[in-house]
Amino acid sequence: MAHWVVIRFWNSFSAAGLYVGTLFLAASLTPSLLPRTFVTQGILSGVSLAVGYGLGVFGRWLTRYMELPQPAKQKLRWAKYVSALVCGAVALAFLWQAAEWQNSIRSLMGLELLDSVHPLRTGLVAIVTFVLLLAAGRLFRFVLTTVSALLYRFIPRPVANVAGAVMAVALFWLAIDGVLFRFALHAADSSFQAYNELMEPESPQPEDALKTGSAASLVAWADLGRAGREFIASSPTAEDLRQFHGRDTLEPIRVYVGLNAADTVEARAGLALAELQRTGAFERAVLVIVMPTGTGWVDPAAMDTLEYLHGGDVASVTVQYSYLTSWLSLLVEPDYGTQTAQALFSAVYNYWHSLPETERPRLYLHGLSLGSLASETSVELFEILSDPYHGALWSGPPFANPMWRYITNRREPESPAWLPRFGGGSFVRFTNQTNVLDIPGALWGPIRIVYLQYASDPITFFDYRSLYRRPEWLDEPRGPDVSPELRWYPVITFLQLVLDMALATTAPMGYGHLYAPEHYIDAWVEVTAPSDLNDADIARLKKHFSRE
Repeated sequence: MAHWVVIRFWNSFSAAGLYVGTLFLAASLTPSLLPRTFVTQGILSGVSLAVGYGLGVFGRWLTRYMELPQPAKQKLRWAKYVSALVCGAVALAFLWQAAEWQNSIRSLMGLELLDSVHPLRTGLVAIVTFVLLLAAGRLFRFVLTTVSALLYRFIPRPVANVAGAVMAVALFWLAIDGVLFRFALHAADSSFQAYNELMEPESPQPEDALKTGSAASLVAWADLGRAGREFIASSPTAEDLRQFHGRDTLEPIRVYVGLNAADTVEARAGLALAELQRTGAFERAVLVIVMPTGTGWVDPAAMDTLEYLHGGDVASVTVQYSYLTSWLSLLVEPDYGTQTAQALFSAVYNYWHSLPETERPRLYLHGLSLGSLASETSVELFEILSDPYHGALWSGPPFANPMWRYITNRREPESPAWLPRFGGGSFVRFTNQTNVLDIPGALWGPIRIVYLQYASDPITFFDYRSLYRRPEWLDEPRGPDVSPELRWYPVITFLQLVLDMALATTAPMGYGHLYAPEHYIDAWVEVTAPSDLNDADIARLKKHFSRE
């Protein structure tokens, strides 16, 4: 009985599907932006095999539908056996080469080189993934043919086929979006909310009255959320800064308002302004409006370096807009971060604008990842041209950032997509692992905007059009952290980049979506132009953070 089940299962496969699927599987083993484990490689290869197989089956159906000449059944049977042998040989050859391809990325990122990608484990994961997706595909086909057959009795066959396809798609979409997706989203929502409210012992409530969350604060310690409490508790002290600078310094002011602190976006923004006023933040030399990532997290590498650069004479303010991870926030509430950013900027800017120019701090914006998207869209530049803020540092900008996309698409022709130059560098500049912000002959205007981005960051360089078009960032010269072995393949490169986005924060520091303190230092120096530090001080600061 089992023997006949296996034979029937084997006979159900399409030779054309196997050929195309194997090509897709082989291409999926080539490098992309980030290194992979055998598990992630197996999942990617399994998905690629399933997509290729589906396209092959569709192509075979299309030739029959168009009544093109078809090979004899006997030839098809032999073709299936030949295709199986060819597919196995190709898959083994590419699996053998996969370690070298992965090492072409790992060597650029300073990772230990691989002796093997564990082809047996990778193949097993790929097969399991393929079988699961194949089962889902065949279930879809069963629903389609069953519904179409029922409709044949009442309407013409072509119309029944179309109606059956539409109903099958609708049923599957309802099952995925209405049941599975909503269940997963509810589970994620509950999980992230519980994590957000978790009180951790390493972040005790501050006793300093000027700290947000203290007994004197307008914001309760419990209402900051986990990310907010980490942000407040991890601030460098005045003593930390004094030991580095060898002179008197100030305690940085950090204001954070969590989601639970007020019921509306406007109320949270107003609470943030009131807390800034209470702590004397407008008396500092530098004031930064920070938009966090989706979970409310603020990168300490960004804020610590700025506070060290200015000897603690810095105030920053952050309002949480979500407790979901960034990609989920972008998926289910893409405008919510923008609404919070606009409300916070409006509240802070209007008060700051009302102060005499000689008695107010320099005003800057900052955001990482999804926070940069929210920060970038917090204000229209023409609205503040008469009294502009002083600059912005946006790191790891997502591919959806509108201003980033506009500038990148209209860059100077000789500059690469991963390191654009725009408008002579008077308004905006880009940098990466190597400080390239000092552009000969370029003079800054009244606003200094810097994008810190790595060529290996898939959050920044993901592109839906990679499904059918070669991305411009693959043109020569390539970024210093992009494998020379990386090639574009239709569909496959798209799937690789989707996986890379999920793995973006698994890269080593200074690559992918993990931004290193020393790179923030160069960017902040260019944006805020600290006047009392020389090159030796900056080098010493980089060394200080590299030891942490």
